[in-house]
Amino acid sequence: MTNLNFKNAIQRIEQPTPPIWMMRQAGRYHSHYRKLREKHSFMELCKVPELAAEVAYGPMAEFDFDVSILFSDLLFPLEALGFGLEYTDEGPRLGFSFTPDRFRELNPVDVAIEKLRFQAQALKLTRERIGKNKSLIGFVGGVFTLFVYAIEGGHAGQLINTKKLLRQSENFLERLHALLVQNVKLQLDAGAEVVMVFDTAAGELSPLDFQTYVQPWLAKLAHEFPNRLGYYSKGTQSSFFDSNLWREIPWAGQGYDHRWNLAKEMSRGLGSRGFIQGNFDQSLLHLEPSEFRKTLLTYLEPYLRLSSLERKGWVCALGHGVLPKTPEQNVKYFVEFVRKTFV
Repeated sequence: MTNLNFKNAIQRIEQPTPPIWMMRQAGRYHSHYRKLREKHSFMELCKVPELAAEVAYGPMAEFDFDVSILFSDLLFPLEALGFGLEYTDEGPRLGFSFTPDRFRELNPVDVAIEKLRFQAQALKLTRERIGKNKSLIGFVGGVFTLFVYAIEGGHAGQLINTKKLLRQSENFLERLHALLVQNVKLQLDAGAEVVMVFDTAAGELSPLDFQTYVQPWLAKLAHEFPNRLGYYSKGTQSSFFDSNLWREIPWAGQGYDHRWNLAKEMSRGLGSRGFIQGNFDQSLLHLEPSEFRKTLLTYLEPYLRLSSLERKGWVCALGHGVLPKTPEQNVKYFVEFVRKTFV
């Protein structure tokens, strides 16, 4: 059970029409989600498998995306390690901030992974809902992004404490990595075709620090699951990924935010394997419909100038996630127009 267009993208098989999915395609902008949220807390929507499957199914039914994604949150591994977690109107809040002297308070991996079992059932139920011609993927946060949240509570600002502790927290990074290995395995065993690694804080580093302190952990994780993990980072540029080590990582594909001239990079032969995901600016989905349609066509024109061979691997998507209050009609038009344009 898979989507042929998405399978072709992973395998870099030439095809006229790209698969389409969006990060945060199930969320606050969508009336289906908001109706569920009136009755249930965010934690319930994530942790009750039947509700998580219903949330994930909503945008598949309405917008006909090619790929569904596990409805969950990247902070649950930190909760499982013992940080505590609550969701407020201001956003997620951990129970405490990590410092090296608190390492002994954290749960071991074999205890923590049991607290994530709800994701497996959510994936299985989502698989039953979405139909045989759709793909299903999971996700985890990147080691560095989880590290940042554990220390800062978020990744706004200069991350001074994170960058200080990054050089002296090997044991914590190893614990995070070991839990992510088990979390990815849990999701793959439950039916995810690919698990995305979302590293939304990675762009706060310099390219050198990314390559020195983050890239080795990513390589280690990807080599545990060759060609089964995708990678997305926010705010990174080509200089982050120009090392020999990166070129040897067996990713299933990589996502790019809207800061990349992705069509130009594809014409130059971007990447050597797997899908290339991106990268329409998610903010532009807020334009008035007539202006949005002109803007979308302008965005797609460079891709239309590429041959289908040059476009192989492309997953048409946003540069990041769908934002709250995004007009649903623009999401629907995006999917329909892309499919009508690339035939």
